[in-house]
Amino acid sequence: MTLSYNLTHGKNLGDQAYQILRHAILTFQFEPGQTIHEVDLAQSMNISRTPIRDAVHALIAEGLIEVLPQRTKQVTLISKKRVTESAFVRMSLERSAFYLVAEQWEETPAYLRAERELTAILDEQKFAAEQQDMEQFLETDEAFHQKLLQLTNNQTLLRVVYLMRGHLDRFRFLAMRELDISKQLINEHQQILESIKTNQQDQITCLLEKHMGNQEKQFIQLQTSFAGYFTE
Repeated sequence: MTLSYNLTHGKNLGDQAYQILRHAILTFQFEPGQTIHEVDLAQSMNISRTPIRDAVHALIAEGLIEVLPQRTKQVTLISKKRVTESAFVRMSLERSAFYLVAEQWEETPAYLRAERELTAILDEQKFAAEQQDMEQFLETDEAFHQKLLQLTNNQTLLRVVYLMRGHLDRFRFLAMRELDISKQLINEHQQILESIKTNQQDQITCLLEKHMGNQEKQFIQLQTSFAGYFTE
C-alpha cells in the first residue's frame, strides 16, 4: 500500500512523515506484519528518503515498526503484554491527572470554556459513531483525553502519554471498528466529565478502570477473527 499526501514544505518533513505513518499504523492502513518500503513511501509522499528514514527510526523507537533480518522493516504485531502494560500505565497517569483537574475545577471562564470544548468533542464523537467513521471516532476519543490532560498544564505528562499510547490506541481502534462499543465509550466519557466537574474521585477511578480495563474479553474476540495481527 502507498500513501499519497501533500506535505507542507517549510515545515519539518520528517515530523510530518512520522505523523502520517503513525496514523496509518494506528488505523490499520498499514496492517500488523506488513512490510515497510522506505523507497515506495518516499515516492508516494514526493519527498526524499531522509525524512522517511527519520520517521521510520522514530517509529522503531516507539515500537510500532521492527527491524527483521536482512534489515527488512515491518509493522509490529499487536502484543497483548504491551497493550496491557500501556493500559495500566496510562490509567495510572490519567487517574492522577484527572484527580488534579477535578480538585481545581471551578466556575471560571477558563473551565467553562474547557467544558464547552469537551462537550463539542463529545458531539463530534457521537456524529463519528453515527457515520461509523472509526478514524474520526478515535481522533475525538484521543482529543477528549488530551483536552483533560492539557488542563494540568503538565507538558511532560502530555508527551509521556502520547509516546506510550500508540500500542493501546492501535488495539482500541480495532476494537472500535469490529466490536459494538462506541456508545459505551461515549457514555463513559460523559460520566468521566461529570465526575471531574463534581470532584468525585472514587467515581473517576471506577470509570477509568471500566473505560480502559476491558482488554481481556476484547482480546479473545479479536484474536479469533484476526489471529495474524497478534503476538504474545
